[in-house]
Amino acid sequence: MTTTDIATCVHCGAKNRLGRPPAGQVPVCGACKKPLPWLVNANEGLTAELSASVPVLVDFWAEWCGPCRVIAPLLEEIAREYAGRLKVVKLNVDHHPLAQSAYHVQGIPTLILFKNGQPIERMVGALPKPALLQKLAPHL
Repeated sequence: MTTTDIATCVHCGAKNRLGRPPAGQVPVCGACKKPLPWLVNANEGLTAELSASVPVLVDFWAEWCGPCRVIAPLLEEIAREYAGRLKVVKLNVDHHPLAQSAYHVQGIPTLILFKNGQPIERMVGALPKPALLQKLAPHL
């Protein structure tokens, strides 16, 4: 799965277009009604993406960043494994330098976990999946 606005249901395999779910809800499969992996690009900036009923993990990345490319597949796996419990947002710092500045991101990849729109956990660098999940676990 690539980071687009199309999600494949991990339960039935149906392809679904991700829109903005109603407040307090997560995206669900149109076919089987189970939660979808919520992995999106922050094309309009970050503010709108932070309003979610589940914790939001924001990946500050850039195309030229090698470690960013290393963790991208891990984030896709985590989005699938935690469907309905986590939203993953990819924010390209080259396209959104103001967001990078606003959240004091000095190195990439930087992952910031938000809950109720507030940052609650920050991870810098390409962490292995077990270390990343250990940081996320108390918040999910």
